[in-house]
Amino acid sequence: MKKIAVIMGGYSKESMISLKSGKVVYENLCRKEFDPYRIYLFKDKWFMKDEKNKEYSINKQDFTVSGMNHLQFDCVFNAIHGTPGEDGILQAYFELLKIPYTGCNFHHANVTFNKKYCLSLLKYFGINTAKSFFLNKNQVFCKRKILTKVGLPCFVKPNRSGSSLGISKVYEEKYLFNAVQKAFLEDEEILIESFLEGKEVSVGVFSFKNEIIVLPITEIISQNDFFDFESKYSGKSQEITPAKLFPNIENQIRKIAKKVYNFLNLSGITRAEYIIVNEEPFFLEINTIPGLSEESIFPKQLKIAGISLSEVLKNSIYTSIEKMEIL
Repeated sequence: MKKIAVIMGGYSKESMISLKSGKVVYENLCRKEFDPYRIYLFKDKWFMKDEKNKEYSINKQDFTVSGMNHLQFDCVFNAIHGTPGEDGILQAYFELLKIPYTGCNFHHANVTFNKKYCLSLLKYFGINTAKSFFLNKNQVFCKRKILTKVGLPCFVKPNRSGSSLGISKVYEEKYLFNAVQKAFLEDEEILIESFLEGKEVSVGVFSFKNEIIVLPITEIISQNDFFDFESKYSGKSQEITPAKLFPNIENQIRKIAKKVYNFLNLSGITRAEYIIVNEEPFFLEINTIPGLSEESIFPKQLKIAGISLSEVLKNSIYTSIEKMEIL
């Protein structure tokens, strides 16, 4: 049986969500084909927990388990949201060690996690996006110049962060500076984007046996001002799957979702957010390691589509192993 390291945790505030996703992956891997291990990666230590919750340290030089005859893994299932699991850092590490890992490779992970890079690339391919302004930390900026471009209300968000952490919706110019400072607490680069009024939808896309599958689309209705961290993980949003969309709009979104997956050279499971404005979809952001917890959107979309989560996980693992063998 293939020995699978299910990695979870991470270095960001999304680590608690990652632990839930990792637990779901661990529980849903077929024991007839896989021998899964729970691996926790935190800033202060990397370790494995056995069935009795005894901890074994991970050797970072070769990603083996100390005290277990240097246990080696056939594949890594990456369930870490945010850094270092979603931004390309761990992908590059496993690439150097020649250990197969699920999801996209390190440079595509880096591009998709960096909102500026991702939006710039998709604009080049003709995908609709909001008007935006990019700022580095300690950069002198003119509020009037920014707002002339993006208008009010606008969103201020960290350039490299997930789960809507550090995001503010600004209605008046006097609140822009505080929103910028809040975003800079999460990242040294931020984006200020124009507000798009419309229907927000979430689209799960994954590759399965060399075919790109678009799952039933979910409409998101937040009880808060926007789909923030609290809305996502505290039940303060209504998620309607499948979304109530006109057939022409649904088909348009499905086509764009496939194009985005291809343009970004993605693999494995992903979930992207769009805003439908006057029957035109606008791309917001994409998650290359979407949440897989019981509260998460992607597993719910799979269930409605009648697709087994275990089969999707299995496919991701075998595809990753084959990809590494080709390299």
